[in-house]
Amino acid sequence: METEKDPAKLLAGHVVAAIWAINRRELEPGAAQIRPVNKKQAAESGADFQSNVAFSLTSSEGEATALAEKIIRYLDLAGIATASLSGAGFINFTLQNQWLETALKNQLSDERLGVPAAAKPDLIVVDYSSPNVAKEMHVGHLRSTIIGDALVRMLTFAGHTVIRRNHLGDWGTPFGMLLEYLVETGQTRPERLAITDLNSFYQTARQRFETNADFARRARARVVALQAGEVKTLALWRGLVTESQKHFAQVYERLGVLLDENDTYGESFYNDRLPATVAELTRRGLTATSQGAICAFPPGFTNREGGPLPLILQKSDGGYGYATTDLAAITYWMRDRRANELTYVVGAPQRQHFEMVLAVARAAGWLTANQAVYVEFGSVLGLDGKMLRTRSGGDSVKLIELLAEAETQAAQVITQHSRGVNDPSLARIIGVGALKYADLSNDRTHDYTFSWERALAFEGNTAVYLQYAKARIKSLLARAEKDLGLNNLFGSEFIISQPAERELALKLLSFASVFDKLIATYRPHHLCTYLYELATSFSIFYEQCPVLNVTDKKVQRSRLALADLTAYTLTLGLSLLGIESPDRL
Repeated sequence: METEKDPAKLLAGHVVAAIWAINRRELEPGAAQIRPVNKKQAAESGADFQSNVAFSLTSSEGEATALAEKIIRYLDLAGIATASLSGAGFINFTLQNQWLETALKNQLSDERLGVPAAAKPDLIVVDYSSPNVAKEMHVGHLRSTIIGDALVRMLTFAGHTVIRRNHLGDWGTPFGMLLEYLVETGQTRPERLAITDLNSFYQTARQRFETNADFARRARARVVALQAGEVKTLALWRGLVTESQKHFAQVYERLGVLLDENDTYGESFYNDRLPATVAELTRRGLTATSQGAICAFPPGFTNREGGPLPLILQKSDGGYGYATTDLAAITYWMRDRRANELTYVVGAPQRQHFEMVLAVARAAGWLTANQAVYVEFGSVLGLDGKMLRTRSGGDSVKLIELLAEAETQAAQVITQHSRGVNDPSLARIIGVGALKYADLSNDRTHDYTFSWERALAFEGNTAVYLQYAKARIKSLLARAEKDLGLNNLFGSEFIISQPAERELALKLLSFASVFDKLIATYRPHHLCTYLYELATSFSIFYEQCPVLNVTDKKVQRSRLALADLTAYTLTLGLSLLGIESPDRL
């Protein structure tokens, strides 16, 4: 227990041990309810943490107070902290300076900042982004791509083996329509066409499919030819995929996410598994025929009339639906690849579809209750409160255009605030960082309103504020190296004597607790909030505690080490969000 670097976790372990000693009651560390005190409480009591565990284990205020007093007597916090009763039943904890200073020294030399690598790493498949072939990526793909990328980075840092899965929409009736239209118009080399051309052709093909019966018949026949592997049709389809992937790669590179062509697992990848998937579900008694289609009817899902809601597996014409592909994918990843967890980063409107698919998979024995995580998210809204669209109010904003605007907007901000820094890459770093952070700093389950003015603000909870805070610290450290010859702060002894130093120290040491919360909830906004609070704490520290001008050299080195540790923590935290942090800004 004493090797624990995170103070909240360390105190929780001691509280749990004390309760066990009192009444042999076994609790999880989280049940100790160790919470940081607010600034007012800290100023009044000098405490750093508080626990109301006694209230959770008793039924009255008097009983809670009595239990809290007994817990304090049984606590063994020598060399760590002092504990005292606060009001009726609350326990206050104040860390000893020596423990705090030693913990900071250890943290300074720990590149993982107190986060242990997973003792039993899992194989986790993260399904995200998932654009459609022959269509340009638009703002509707933004959240899945950004959130998914952040989760991949966090899970990898946690020590797990993570497979990035880009479930491309590249199969089925839509491609029968498009391929038939390309054949009809003599466009037999789609790899020579721009993605904008394919996008336009797709829209025209869909219109013809809905209004021209002969074209619709030929399009369906083209789907059959595609599924059968007819040589010319398959070659034409591959050309579509090739050109589309060039577009996707361009977007991913500019957005700075980890996805690449090797992460592609399109719907076509699972095509050969579809018949066996339906056959197995039928053998298990999980399907029924409805109006000529083979369906599953997972319990608990009803239509508007209150009747059973079908999940269509095989249509009356023999074709397969999206649900069948999703189920076949589950069998592949769980059986063939032996994954421990499937994580789906998909918008809230798809909740019912995935809940039904996962219910069928569990009924078939392909998944246990905890092996699939549905990471839903809301929508990006414009200032009018509606789905973010182009300025003309028509189509959704194309993602490549949004990224270009991010760089343009950032370049203007840099021109206004730059201090002689001339780096062409800054516009991309700042612009894309602002775009990502504006998304990730909001609870993913909610819609959020996007504005460039807010996203690129130098004040408030924005990427620019954090990037600027890190750059300021790097500038400070550079001056210390130039003027004082201090360039290696590892092994520095810390001296914590001022309230602002203590507040910053506690915030730095809480990184591991925040990371635990991230992995438990898959909600990146918790990390954003932490980083903003850290940067704010540093700003207060810098205002109240002289660094370069302090006369005591030991104090000076301690404060520079606090600055160095803050810069590293900001850099690591932003990198887990997929955001770069330049040393100069």
